[in-house]
Amino acid sequence: MPTTDKPKILVVNDDAASLLALTSLLDQWAKETGYTVLSARSGQEALRQVLLHDFAVIILDVNMPGMDGFETAEAIHQRARSADIPIIFVTAFLADEIDRLKAYQRGAADFLFTPVIPQILHAKVSVFVALANKNEQLRRQAEKLSQHTLELTATNERLMREIEDRQAAERKSHAKDEFLAMLGHELRNPLSAISSAAALIDMPGAGPEMAGRARQIIGRQSQHLSRIVDDLLDLSRAMSGKILLARRPLDMASLVGACLDTFRATGRTAGYRINVDLAPTWVDGDPTRLEQIATNLIDNALKYTPAGGTIDIGLAAEDHEVLLTVSDSGVGIAPDLLPHVFDVFVQGSISLDRAQGGLGIGLSLVRRLVELHGGSVSATSGGGGAGSSFTIRLPRAEPAQETGQEKAPAEAASEGDAGRPAVLLIEDNEDGREMMATMLDVYGYPVLQSADGLDGVALAMTRLPKVALVDIGLPGIDGYEVARRLRANPDTRAMRLIALTGYGLADDQRRVLEAGFDMHLVKPVDIAQLLGALGEPAPLRAAVG
Repeated sequence: MPTTDKPKILVVNDDAASLLALTSLLDQWAKETGYTVLSARSGQEALRQVLLHDFAVIILDVNMPGMDGFETAEAIHQRARSADIPIIFVTAFLADEIDRLKAYQRGAADFLFTPVIPQILHAKVSVFVALANKNEQLRRQAEKLSQHTLELTATNERLMREIEDRQAAERKSHAKDEFLAMLGHELRNPLSAISSAAALIDMPGAGPEMAGRARQIIGRQSQHLSRIVDDLLDLSRAMSGKILLARRPLDMASLVGACLDTFRATGRTAGYRINVDLAPTWVDGDPTRLEQIATNLIDNALKYTPAGGTIDIGLAAEDHEVLLTVSDSGVGIAPDLLPHVFDVFVQGSISLDRAQGGLGIGLSLVRRLVELHGGSVSATSGGGGAGSSFTIRLPRAEPAQETGQEKAPAEAASEGDAGRPAVLLIEDNEDGREMMATMLDVYGYPVLQSADGLDGVALAMTRLPKVALVDIGLPGIDGYEVARRLRANPDTRAMRLIALTGYGLADDQRRVLEAGFDMHLVKPVDIAQLLGALGEPAPLRAAVG
């Protein structure tokens, strides 16, 4: 054991000879018993030693000038750190009971009478040294136990966090698996209907009426597929921050009213009580994305409200915010689902009503788009069967200033075959190229076809069509380079160029404009959009199918 770890004994005596005798005796056994001996010539010096060291026992002379042994003992035991140090009083006379009581009251542990018998001194000191060693062992064991407890606690907390993280990862993985399974189901349904309808048209016994119904099914299910793809793409863009907003001052009342008119025109609101209270309110936002927000909320209310139910749509201004609220009397939201109703994947796995179909990502997209506008969205519900309410909060803006000028409406494309311009279609997807060429031919447009960029440029320069529909992702050279080359040639510089792409971000539109295109259409292109694009030149815009 190192010297610094050995128990210490303090001998206090004002008589130099007596002090030397006691310390010499104790030094004889110091190595054997394992302790260190220190000394003091007065009570004051003893107190200084006690401030510097911890002692296993103090051998204290009673009769000292100035501060005697009793006073010294009392001062030592008044200090919290030294209050438990045992003290052996040394006295030259046989103390009576009153003196013994006084000594014990001052903290005496034992007595020694002079002349001191060495064997008795050794025996008594050994007891206290052994006790000090045992206390030190217990203290160290307690420290080790405390440290071990802290380590176990930290380990337990780490394990609990790992378990929670693992469970969260498993839940997320399970939710994604369910979402992918649901996506496969939602994609297979319209694909199956389209495949069956296409096969029906080719059947020998299929009459005109049956073929017409099959074509309607193909058109309807194609639109359904397009909506699924649009939702997935929009959600992916929103989550990755790749949606760029084309902001301008907007009257939300007009925008929400237009959304409602669309639902009424398609018959979606038939059989529902629709209560509308739209106060004129203005925001600074992207009209396409805000319309998407309102449409998703109204569609959600219609989807989960049985026929005959009530839907309330309100728009109001509150301080510096615009509040759009859509409430319904439908199936409601369970308490355990309510906190997760805007989460990606989670909603897909615990959807409100899977019988209605869909991916259940509409509300996730709503939240992302609202947040991009600097707003927030919240949901409340009284539980199953108690209906639900969704509230959108957007920063309020000042109304747009009237300029006194109105845009002239674009002229519709002329009817009939006369005067139809020739159209060059550059598209590498054979089926897509064939179907678009067929549609253009039905409406009287002469069509030139090319499957790659280089051949398309050559065809444009030799045949000089009035319009070119150009896919962006082409073999050879891409659509951007096609446009640049056609604009650089004097013979094709005035040709109307329309880009076809599967991407509709603002950055995509910018690249299309910089390359020299007149217009930007996003696949799949609706026939009405296509015919409109072939009319008079229009400003660059994204037409989302």
